Amino acid sequence: MPRSKESARANLENLYRIFTVPEAPDSTLGRIDQAISDNVTGFLQKHIVALENSITDIEKSFDDPKIPEEPTFVSDYTEFIKEKLVAQSVHTAAPGFIGHMTSALPYFMLPLSRIMIALNQNLVKVETSKAFTPMERQVLAMLHRLIYSESDAFYHRWIHDSRYALGAFCSGGTIANITALWAARNQLCSPSGNFRGITNEGFFRAMQHLGCQGLAVLVSRRRHYSLGKAADLLGIGRENLVLVETDDRNRINMAALREQCRRIQDKGIRPLSLIGIAGTTETGNVDPLEEMADLAEEIGCHFHVDAAWGGPTLFSEKYRSLLKGIERADSVTIDAHKQLYVPMGAGMVLFKDPAALSSIEHHAAYIIRHGSKDLGSHTLEGSRPGKAMLVHAGLSIIGRKGYELLIDQGIERARRFAEMVQEHPDFELVTAPELNILTYRYNPASVQEALAHADAETVREVNELLDKMTKRIQKRQREAGKTFVSRTSLTPERYRGQTIIVFRVVLANPLTTEDILASVLEEQCEWARHPEVSPLLDQLQEMTAAA
Repeated sequence: MPRSKESARANLENLYRIFTVPEAPDSTLGRIDQAISDNVTGFLQKHIVALENSITDIEKSFDDPKIPEEPTFVSDYTEFIKEKLVAQSVHTAAPGFIGHMTSALPYFMLPLSRIMIALNQNLVKVETSKAFTPMERQVLAMLHRLIYSESDAFYHRWIHDSRYALGAFCSGGTIANITALWAARNQLCSPSGNFRGITNEGFFRAMQHLGCQGLAVLVSRRRHYSLGKAADLLGIGRENLVLVETDDRNRINMAALREQCRRIQDKGIRPLSLIGIAGTTETGNVDPLEEMADLAEEIGCHFHVDAAWGGPTLFSEKYRSLLKGIERADSVTIDAHKQLYVPMGAGMVLFKDPAALSSIEHHAAYIIRHGSKDLGSHTLEGSRPGKAMLVHAGLSIIGRKGYELLIDQGIERARRFAEMVQEHPDFELVTAPELNILTYRYNPASVQEALAHADAETVREVNELLDKMTKRIQKRQREAGKTFVSRTSLTPERYRGQTIIVFRVVLANPLTTEDILASVLEEQCEWARHPEVSPLLDQLQEMTAAA
């Protein structure tokens, strides 16, 4: 039965309360700790005061390489932290900080983090994490079920089986993506006949056994940079990370993907994995996962989905269809420190097949022995903190319906901001939001009109001037410290393949309001008229008037 508007509003107001509570005083280390725990937003607003200082200025506080000879008082060090570190830090929780994939944290994450640190459990081994190990397995099962929707009997069978794992916790999406491809590589190059597997005989012997010249990973040009690291570390080679062209919605072009598959196979290179992206870092778009799953099945390769950003969209009944096909992936990356609102850094990789991680299993006589429940036997990282506790807290306290509200609000707020950009005559929407990321730029109405009818050379020259303006406005806005958007480079079809610089906005912070978004645009208009930027504006208007 659908929720009433009043019920939804009440739930949303309750969610707001977990992101902000009344302010508390601060003085000693203990009271600072309490102030942050009670109201991180209020504490940061009060103490982060010097964002206008350049990184070079800040480096002067940290330019002495000598270890202090004598002990010092904690209270003295606390003053150093307040003045040199906190005051110069970036207020990523601010509702006007909408440029990167960070957000306000629920207040309960801070005291729970202290408990996690005080317990100091090491998830590599049951002997150092007796209760945390089964909790981590439970959290992995919860997220596995969110993606794959297996039966109760499936999870009863696999959740605590020491020989298998539904996934792995790691420090973030980079290690998660590496782990997914590592497992895929080892499965493909597993022992067979007189070949003892890639883990024993190495990459060259594995290619001889497979009868190919190498392996390749195929992904769109909007991929995350971590995949280049994975190709490097796993011996695949960065040149065999095949970047496929995208369509006008920044999604992988399926015709181009098929062509690239044929091209590498003709060269004797075997596709190891197709990677679909569920929430590209720059534009928030989702690849056609269903079609990619069909192709992976057709050519017989691993299908991985990098859903580090967009994975939690599955909580939303309204928008989960945007990720249709993810349930067919062999592996999926999700970052809890993004849209699960957990502190840095907590990532996960989930595997459809509980046996998949067996291909990278490793043991040591003194710690992760055969047959033990030690989670370290299936992870690239050894010693790890119990971050699963914080994810468990979020899933329990916020709950499925709470995450659904947060996801729905983020997507709908991004769509509203896109409307605000389009309604303003001096801004140009470059990529509309599919999830909750969009890009745009300052582009006066008269210039937009001229661009619509200009020849290719004029378009190029105008865009180069607009690029300079975008960089200067973004830099000045960042240094002023009131609001913040990031910037990136895109190649929209409307500009005939020319790469342009754009503002990038990420709307996941539940404290960001429409009034704040309006102030972002207003501030950018003010910077466009600033003496440091306005000469470029004058030059633009002269150029387009002549055209």
